[in-house]
Amino acid sequence: MIGTTIPALKEWASAIKALENGRQILVMRKGGIVEETRHFELKSPAFYLYPTYEHQRKELIKSSDHSYVEESLAEWVPEASTIRITAYAEVIQDLEIRDQEMLDRLHDFHMWTSDFAEDRLKWKRKDPLHVLILRVYRLNEPMEIPVLPEYNGCRSWISIPNGPVPREMTPVVDVADFDEQVQKINDTLKI
Repeated sequence: MIGTTIPALKEWASAIKALENGRQILVMRKGGIVEETRHFELKSPAFYLYPTYEHQRKELIKSSDHSYVEESLAEWVPEASTIRITAYAEVIQDLEIRDQEMLDRLHDFHMWTSDFAEDRLKWKRKDPLHVLILRVYRLNEPMEIPVLPEYNGCRSWISIPNGPVPREMTPVVDVADFDEQVQKINDTLKI
């Protein structure tokens, strides 16, 4: 359909690889520096995952997960005119984390170091850290889209113009395993 835009959440390419490999089922969001509202808002319950490369660094990732950063940076071409989108996600839960103790309980469920996760929580102290539990799908046919100037900058969301709604995709984690992981996270947080 002409004129249709499809939302995409900008996320580190290494985190997308971890999501696609089933290493984790969550991402943490606080909002980009140039967000229109100055804080994170869940603008869509389903979206593409748009890979970003600029801010990811191995020292912000647990050593056991460094391979995700290495792999993603090996694929990165800084001046590329297109980017490859390989994943689609649906939000199952949007958890608001407001204190360090709750964040610490999630340590085993993500790839980021404790220091980095804590820094995300402390940034914009009045706003909660959103932990999005995602049902992730690998696109059977990845999309190659142009990199547009409006995709740049520290913002969470972009809109892909005339983007097709994915039809053929495969869940990264089967339903039973996914439900078990969600239950473990909720039990850990005592939700």
